[in-house]
Amino acid sequence: MVRYEVLLYPKAFHDIEEIYSYLANEKSEPGIAQGLTDRIWDAIGSLEYNPQSHQDRLAGRYSNKGYKQLIVDNYIAIFKIDEDKRKVFVITVQYGGRNL
Repeated sequence: MVRYEVLLYPKAFHDIEEIYSYLANEKSEPGIAQGLTDRIWDAIGSLEYNPQSHQDRLAGRYSNKGYKQLIVDNYIAIFKIDEDKRKVFVITVQYGGRNL
């Protein structure tokens, strides 16, 4: 099985921190925040194998440009695959209701 290196852009890393902060501090739900961000990290880690199996991004500013999306609960991780280098670049992680 082919293995990919998964890399996060600084924005994606910051997005996950912001998701945690919003839920833990603004909504006073640190347990929910931890559970959600753990699921997001696990899902991103799973891109190491077979990232092509995820949906193409067909809406918003990342649509029809070779980006794919990974849905975790109400959040979407947008990523691009570099097949030659066997790398996956996670660009951003945002609330699914936003027009990315």
